[in-house]
Amino acid sequence: MKITFLGAAREVTGSCYLVETAETRFLVDCGMVQGGREAPARNRRPFGFDPQSIDFVLLTHAHIDHSGLLPKLTRAGFAGPIHTTDATADLLEVMLPDSAHIQESDAERARRRAGSTRAGRAAFSPLYTMADAQRCLRQVRPVDYDQQVTPGGGVLCRFRDAGHILGSAIIEVWVHEHGRTTKLVFSGDLGQPDRPILRDPSPIEEADILVIESTYGDRNHKDLMATEDELIDILERTLYQQEGNVIVPAFAVGRTQEVLYHLHRLACEGRLRDLKVFVDSPMATAVTRITYQHMELFDEAAKRLAGWQGISRDIPYLRFTASVEESRALNQVRSGAIIISASGMCNAGRIKHHLRHNLPRRECAVLITGFQAQGTLGRRLVDGARRVRIFGEDIPVRAGIHTVGGLSAHADQRALRTWAANFRRPPRQTFVVHGEETAALAFAERLRADHEWAVAVPAHGHCVWL
Repeated sequence: MKITFLGAAREVTGSCYLVETAETRFLVDCGMVQGGREAPARNRRPFGFDPQSIDFVLLTHAHIDHSGLLPKLTRAGFAGPIHTTDATADLLEVMLPDSAHIQESDAERARRRAGSTRAGRAAFSPLYTMADAQRCLRQVRPVDYDQQVTPGGGVLCRFRDAGHILGSAIIEVWVHEHGRTTKLVFSGDLGQPDRPILRDPSPIEEADILVIESTYGDRNHKDLMATEDELIDILERTLYQQEGNVIVPAFAVGRTQEVLYHLHRLACEGRLRDLKVFVDSPMATAVTRITYQHMELFDEAAKRLAGWQGISRDIPYLRFTASVEESRALNQVRSGAIIISASGMCNAGRIKHHLRHNLPRRECAVLITGFQAQGTLGRRLVDGARRVRIFGEDIPVRAGIHTVGGLSAHADQRALRTWAANFRRPPRQTFVVHGEETAALAFAERLRADHEWAVAVPAHGHCVWL
């Protein structure tokens, strides 16, 4: 058996792992690279394998850095099933067509810039199309958590709750070959325990081979109480004392719903007042509806919170904008608004318009609630940029930039170490992935110190025979 690390190796995005056995070849995730000028070119490179030779895909969750190249895979000839959880399958119905629409729109803009020559038009084509996305969705095979699946080729797998976003999974894989069984565990993205809405990540006790994420492998988040105090302070100061707006770049899947949960609970408890909250992302609106359809995956506190059960409830301070005109109107609001919009790393979508109008204003604030990959606009803001380019304009950064790490959907180092401590015996080999190099190396060293495990941090394209 061989594993090839084709993405999220010493970086966070583009998750993709190729597993080859005596009887089958399959992928775990097939994600898009995000952030940096090289990302579009990297996503366009041919796959490092023959897509037609892949028998099936196991998908940990719906985030585009894990699922975003699946339509490209289908376009290139992959015809097998994509196994994932029920909730992830529902989310893909929204996310993959949306991603395809972005690819088509970007290609059309590039063609217009290239001019009317035949050569100029031919040089630009979408990474994949809406038709590719729809064909890919027909290959998705939903499964329940904890249900055993036999995709073929001597492989048995099971999806366990990862607590990261709705439908996210840790995948246990048993490979039978040459008269022996090897158990592989892919952590996917692990959630932070004791956080609202989703359940804690499922403990796993045994693995021969462990592939574990390390997004925050070198740091810890603030606890929930301190995080909420920080959130309240930022909102009170910006909205009421400074009379500005709070702009919240948030991933449409997971982060938007968690921010809404916190705001609603704090308002119900009387700790926040006179809120005006706008969710300006059609995808986030659709995903929020899907989220409410999967209440069985919520923790008990989220189920009990009054008013959280459905988007149709009349929450007077909350408005979901739909049209472009409604989105543009938000840019005329000068004070008192909390505007939640995608994308979470500020690289595309309506959030860029809101940043363009609010970043130059000292009375406003930007609330960063999730990981910002290198090369993204969000990362430049977090790193303290005084000026940024948005839509070709040089925009001064005068608004306050606040990173609230305690709202992250990723486990911090402490939580990763606690999850790893559930293993009753050391895995034969552990691979640390899905973290920038410093974070991955730091977490690998932590695992060695904690458990004396055999740990490696693979580079992109690294192959391991097992």
